Amino acid sequence: MTPLTYIRASDRADALARAGSDGRFLGGGTNLVDLLRQNVERASALVDISSLDGAIRESESGGLFIDASVKNTALAAHPLVRSRYPVLARALLAGASAQIRNMATVGGNILQRTRCMYFYDVDGARCNKRQPGAGCDALYGFNRYHAILGASDQCVATHPSDMCVALAMLDAVIHLSGAAGERQVPLTDFHVLPGDTPQIETVLKSGDLITAVELPPPSDATVNSEYRKVRDRSSYAFALISVAGGLALADGQVAQARIALGGVAAKPWRARRAEQALVGRAPTPDAFLAAIREDLIDARPLSGNSFKIGLVERTMVAVLTALAGTNA
Repeated sequence: MTPLTYIRASDRADALARAGSDGRFLGGGTNLVDLLRQNVERASALVDISSLDGAIRESESGGLFIDASVKNTALAAHPLVRSRYPVLARALLAGASAQIRNMATVGGNILQRTRCMYFYDVDGARCNKRQPGAGCDALYGFNRYHAILGASDQCVATHPSDMCVALAMLDAVIHLSGAAGERQVPLTDFHVLPGDTPQIETVLKSGDLITAVELPPPSDATVNSEYRKVRDRSSYAFALISVAGGLALADGQVAQARIALGGVAAKPWRARRAEQALVGRAPTPDAFLAAIREDLIDARPLSGNSFKIGLVERTMVAVLTALAGTNA
């Protein structure tokens, strides 16, 4: 681990002023500290923002405003999250262990990096995300956990966050603060696909700080929602695939569908084609299957993960079928 300077910020302005061009913000540290310790990442300074205020409050529009320093455990347990956005509570509880959720922050969860084994293998593997131009050993190596959508010949890694899949389904907005002032970015636009620059994972600029996440007012499709994660073991494992789904019915037809997928791309994948295909259709398993295939038509599986296509289909159909029964 490269020696660095530790700074404890007194408030947000202090944190932004002291980060510099090569500093990193430290919240819970559940991913960042591992990355620094294993020399996957380097930083000249750590700016500790763990003492900044963290609150969850209703917004003026009737949505929810969540400070970035809120711990994952607190967010999952909040009454408004559990009643209005149950998909988010369930996604958080599906992630990591209770001990890690007690430390991990909302902002850090959004910024966590891929768990691709080649990304972490500093001494033995080629990784364009870690070292641009080095190559990608996952393309022809062990790629069971890797992307089937939105990948490139430079990188096939996936984003590991469960929480972010739910936030994508909910149309969450990320609030940022930096040298250029305040700005807001939809969660679905915050993470970027690898293309030719897999080392660029988000739209963050140097010195930017995630300050909050805002959820829009709840709808029938956010209240009637579910998160389902499929993994190799029942706990403390990253998703092979996951589905965040929400459904609203009217007069026996789908009035609104919300679908986001995890474990399939370098970012949470909002299945907008499937959503549009379902509106006005009867909520049947056949309709759900046909709809998700609208998004999966672009899937490009690797040697070890073609099973993900069928797994996404079956899981999405199961989630929406259950929600249709609840909404009947």
